[in-house]
Amino acid sequence: MAEKIVRNAEKKEAPTAQKAAAAGKQAAGTVKKPAAAKKPAQTIVMPNKPTGGSTVGLRIGACVLWLLAIVCEVFGIMALMGYFYPPFHLSQLAFLIIMIVLDLALAILAAQLWKKANRIKPMSEKRGKLLFYLWNELGVIMACICFIPLIVLLLKNDKLDKKSKTIAAIVAIVALLITGAASADYHPITAEQKEEAEQQITTNVYWTQFGHKYHLNADEENGCPYIRTSTVYEGSVTEAIESGRTTICSYCAAHYAEEMGLQLQSLNVEDAEDTEQERPVDTTPATADSTEG
Repeated sequence: MAEKIVRNAEKKEAPTAQKAAAAGKQAAGTVKKPAAAKKPAQTIVMPNKPTGGSTVGLRIGACVLWLLAIVCEVFGIMALMGYFYPPFHLSQLAFLIIMIVLDLALAILAAQLWKKANRIKPMSEKRGKLLFYLWNELGVIMACICFIPLIVLLLKNDKLDKKSKTIAAIVAIVALLITGAASADYHPITAEQKEEAEQQITTNVYWTQFGHKYHLNADEENGCPYIRTSTVYEGSVTEAIESGRTTICSYCAAHYAEEMGLQLQSLNVEDAEDTEQERPVDTTPATADSTEG
């Protein structure tokens, strides 16, 4: 069952004797990495979401939403070409912008459903790299289908005045870029990688709210230094992958995998990158006159 660990951000003051001992060790050059201050942790059990299962509903929902997005595009094109007048006494420009915004929202939502389905049941890498890429980036492909025809017709249209044409084209291009960026799967996983991770990692793993990696050790003092948030989620590796955390943190792979008996050659390992929510601990040697913050 997935758990949410909430860490108190307030540090406890170490006793004076312990501070003096730590300062003596630092002066002797024996301390290489400052120890993290102890923080009381509170564990809150989160609702356990079922893992695995059929992805047919998610994929059908994605296809229906993409179809509705294309319908919005078609209505925009028809209004642009003068095949019908916009309802509710809307101007042609206002109607076009409304259709573009609806197109954007529907296409992004469809892509999220598709990516969720791909994490529950990933495609096998045996089907080929090209097919694997197209399958995982279908959201980007559909984003192009939902916007590029409208943009082309906008740029070629001579019925709209120059100002309205420029505004509509800019809105459509920005919507295409936003939809494409939100629809891309930046960290896809193969069926073989997910199966291997589930077989090898039988203990719980940890992940943060905005990270895309899962970690093997979240101990507050000796765990992964890239976990620097007050909220850490705990659950099975299947839950981590289906939540979008498809790769192992490279620090955890280097420091904890061997003792856990993991074969990293067959797992999806990625470098731990600095983000706003996951920042590495400063590992520079502490000087004798340094003080605790």
